[in-house]
Amino acid sequence: MISALNQLVDLVEEHLAEELDVDRLAGSLGTTEYHLRRMFSSLAGMPLSEYVRRRRMTVAAADVVRGEGDLLGIAVRYGYGSSEAFGRAFRAVHGAGPSDVRRDGGPLRTQPLLRFRLTVEGSTPMDTRLVDRPAFRLAGHATRVPLIHEGINPHIQEHIAALPQEEHLRLKALSDTDPAGLLQVSADVDPDGREGTELTYLHGVALSGDTPVPDDLDAIEVPAGMWAVFRISGPYPQALQTTWAATATEWFPSNPWRLRPGPSIVAILDRADDFSTATCELWLPVEPA
Repeated sequence: MISALNQLVDLVEEHLAEELDVDRLAGSLGTTEYHLRRMFSSLAGMPLSEYVRRRRMTVAAADVVRGEGDLLGIAVRYGYGSSEAFGRAFRAVHGAGPSDVRRDGGPLRTQPLLRFRLTVEGSTPMDTRLVDRPAFRLAGHATRVPLIHEGINPHIQEHIAALPQEEHLRLKALSDTDPAGLLQVSADVDPDGREGTELTYLHGVALSGDTPVPDDLDAIEVPAGMWAVFRISGPYPQALQTTWAATATEWFPSNPWRLRPGPSIVAILDRADDFSTATCELWLPVEPA
């Protein structure tokens, strides 16, 4: 995976002014675009699209400062159809328009060339098991929320709090397959993992494939496949978020599995009364790499 990410970075540099064919590269490397994008954003701390934009504007800034042609010509050279569109992208990265930078020599915010390297980590074993599950469905109350990487997501918190206590008990009683109990489900997540993009959050339970879903509940159909299940105990949600990040930095680079499209599921096994600590399981859909 480290080699694949570095080849992706090289491809970005070779085609800064063009659309990236990430799917083709992923196929040549024996992986998928979905997995490559998810691993890139997790390890780089930014979506691939954002890195491309920053690198493109970093290199374009040199042409602007050196005065290599008019601004429209530079815009076209870097794949923009107008100087206005180029100016908006340039300002978003550097905080100043190209005309101002050409006149003043700055300000410039450089995006260095990324290079991924393997470091020695993983001194704490990850408690993981692999589960082959037949098709099942997730049923509950769904809503659209923005993706937030750190801390409690207030939109999810508000969604759960709006449900009456008897509804939580009713949902829990409906559960008839693993993952057991009340579940926190994230689906339709942007492969780049961009903070602020919307995802579908479902508060509900898992049902066997032949169990009917009550008419008043939302449902997500989950196809048969393998799951990597990570058991976590500690401060909530910090321990969960730390483990989620570690799956990209430690587990996937060390194991012959890759992410496949599908929902991620958190099952709360035990928790403190104030939810300050919890024991939970993180279920991620995977396939052989």
